Amino acid sequence: QVQLVQSGGGLMQPGGSLRLSCATSGADVDVYAIGWFRQVPGKPREGISCIMSGGGSPYYADSVKGRATISRDSAKHTVYLTLKSLKPEDTADYSCAADLGGGPRWCSGVVEPTTLNIRADYWGQGAQVVVSS
Repeated sequence: QVQLVQSGGGLMQPGGSLRLSCATSGADVDVYAIGWFRQVPGKPREGISCIMSGGGSPYYADSVKGRATISRDSAKHTVYLTLKSLKPEDTADYSCAADLGGGPRWCSGVVEPTTLNIRADYWGQGAQVVVSS
């Protein structure tokens, strides 16, 4: 049974940094593309970053480009999303998702603004992030 276990989140200061973790429990993280999403109540879910299975150049949405870094620690079966220079508009529920063998097509879909419902094999439990002073 594969599970995505998220950690991180909470109350953050504007201008600060955030690191979210997404661990693949029961599976090798390297065989999955991992995408990060966020959603504000009443608004569509937004895909913000993606890393392909097997590595390669990461993908970022324009809304976080230059502020976000996605990385993978294969030994810990974990993918991290670091977001710096936090803004109040970064407040959202953040979730990770995994696609077995996912490559450029899946990751492109993650960060494409017009993608409404992307298919994923697994989803993390979500984590609330509030950016406020």
